[in-house]
Amino acid sequence: MPKGNTDLLPGVSCAPVTPRFVKIIQGNTLSQTAFSSLELSADLLSNLDSLGFEAMTPIQAQSLPPILAGQDVIAQGKTGSGKTAAFGLGLLSKLDSSNLKAQSLVLCPTRELADQVAKEIRRLARTTRNVKISILCGGTPFRAQADSLAHGAHIVVGTPGRVEDHLRKGTLNFDGLTTLVLDEADRMLDMGFQDTIDIIIEQLPKVRQTLLFSATYPDEIQSVAKRVMIKPVMAKVESTHDGETISQRFFEVDNDGDRLTALRLLLLKFRPESAVVFCNTKREAQDIAGDLRDHGFSALALHGDLEQRDRDETLVRFANHSTAVLVATDVAARGLDIASLEAVINYHIARDPEIHLHRIGRTGRAGSKGVAYSLISDKESYKVALLQDFLQQIIVAEPLPPSSLLKEPARPPTMATILIDGGKKQKIRPGDILGALTGENGIDGAAVGKINIFENRSYVAVKIDTAREALKKLTEGKLKGRSFRSREIRGHPDKKKEFRKKGVGSNS
Repeated sequence: MPKGNTDLLPGVSCAPVTPRFVKIIQGNTLSQTAFSSLELSADLLSNLDSLGFEAMTPIQAQSLPPILAGQDVIAQGKTGSGKTAAFGLGLLSKLDSSNLKAQSLVLCPTRELADQVAKEIRRLARTTRNVKISILCGGTPFRAQADSLAHGAHIVVGTPGRVEDHLRKGTLNFDGLTTLVLDEADRMLDMGFQDTIDIIIEQLPKVRQTLLFSATYPDEIQSVAKRVMIKPVMAKVESTHDGETISQRFFEVDNDGDRLTALRLLLLKFRPESAVVFCNTKREAQDIAGDLRDHGFSALALHGDLEQRDRDETLVRFANHSTAVLVATDVAARGLDIASLEAVINYHIARDPEIHLHRIGRTGRAGSKGVAYSLISDKESYKVALLQDFLQQIIVAEPLPPSSLLKEPARPPTMATILIDGGKKQKIRPGDILGALTGENGIDGAAVGKINIFENRSYVAVKIDTAREALKKLTEGKLKGRSFRSREIRGHPDKKKEFRKKGVGSNS
């Protein structure tokens, strides 16, 4: 974005924001408040109640009142603090469903986060009629998105690059926009989106509400706020994690060559059902995942070079527990929403202490407990010292578990994933798949896990000991009166997929 504290973005009329314009609500001083205390419609309140939203989180309690009052808001809080519901309710509260112009734009740094945000807003809008949400991200056909936009959209959720593409080609306009949301704004700047965001903002109405959500508040974010926001309210909750929620443990390695063995020892000692291993490069992610697979672990790599379908499939398999270990670069540190992640392992200490915080924030979510393990060496003493200052605690390294554990077998995944070559375009719904699996002489419904449906494919997780029977039910039965090819996924995106058994039927 343009430099300087007082320069305005072209086409945007905003008063420069100085500290005296910013009202700060800091800390967790506000007690959790009932959603019924807010000026929300009866439909929204009823849906919140049905979803089990009993009380607002601190970030919601601090940000929702000014959001609903139409003020610009800067909300700073850790991942998993409930920020999506905060701005989602704000967007829905002012939405005019009779007007098919795009009224809100939510910009996200990654495709995964955009998809997660859109799903959460749809969940919040269950009782609000005729709400249309469009997701605009790279990796999916541009023309299909343009055709969908031609029929109108109330809320657009997307990544900066693809949103800018649609604006440039005239398939999207924001003449009717009332609210802009910059979600994970610090991450978008880290990823180099500032120029693209500038171009987008230049084409938005001058009079609008702007909401900025960020886990951190560096100088770059302050500069953005001064140029594109008007007298923002700042809602802030502490960015540190409660030690009672996330337990951090550090283990010493002698050199980088010992890290792979150390990682295996941690996985064999603590045996988490699901764990994310964070590393610093794409090559590292591939090599580590491959090494783990060579030693019997169920592991996949997630990094920026994967094709969209492979990225989707990798996340589906990890979230449904058919893959136990996800080896990821920091592109997955934001937007990775796995409710029951037991452990995070830092293969190397992150270059930035705040990135460390985002990494470990993947575990210990939604009131559950989690553990973060970090491998450190003498060569990383400088980064360890920075992390100590940031966490305000002394880091004491423990010895690694005994090498005798290397003789133990890896923990197998609890589920298997079956891919069905049919999805939304073929009108397949989760109930259709569940019915096909549990119908006459079918498997127990308790053996069926997550069901994910995409445009032309669907994934269903089943208990691993029922996988063969489940696959038989799907290949020999029918969905929507048609046969669909089905197969169990066992390989990984870095090489040709391996299948236990190929189904028969139409290749829809």
